[in-house]
Amino acid sequence: MKKFVNNVDNILSESLAGFGKAHPDLIRVNFSPDYICRARKGSAEKVSLISGGGSGHEPLHGGFVGFGMLDAACPGQVFSAPTPDQMAAAADEVHNGKGILFIIKNYSGDIMNFEMGADMIEHENQTVLVNDDVAVEDSTFTTGRRGVAGTM
Repeated sequence: MKKFVNNVDNILSESLAGFGKAHPDLIRVNFSPDYICRARKGSAEKVSLISGGGSGHEPLHGGFVGFGMLDAACPGQVFSAPTPDQMAAAADEVHNGKGILFIIKNYSGDIMNFEMGADMIEHENQTVLVNDDVAVEDSTFTTGRRGVAGTM
C-alpha cells in the first residue's frame, strides 16, 4: 500500500482539514478559496510572505507557514498551480500594511497565476522567482529547473 485516499476528488480538502486539526495552535485553514495562514497574524513590522504551488510536495508550502516563516501558503490541486483568487484572498488575509512578497517557483502555471493574483490586489507587492534547483537543467525528461529545492 502506498497511500490512503478516500476519494481522489477530495484529496486536497481532506488533507487541509486534517492539517488544520493537527496544528490549530500554528495555522488556520481557509476553504474556498483554499489557503493556509498563521493562526496569529504576523507582526506589523514585517512584509508578509506568501508562497504556494501544486499539492503533492507536502509539507513544502503549508508546512512552512508559521512564526519567522511564511505568513500564508496557497495549495493547488495535486501537481497543479493554485488559482489567482487563492493568492488574492491569502494576501488580503495576511497583509499588515508593509506589503506582500510572493515567493514563486519556476513552474509556468505558478508564475502565471501568482502574477495574476498580484495584479488583483491593491497592496504593495513584489515577487521573487526561484529557479535554482537540483533538477537537471537540460534533459529530455524534465521541464528544467522548477525551483522546488531552492524554494525550501
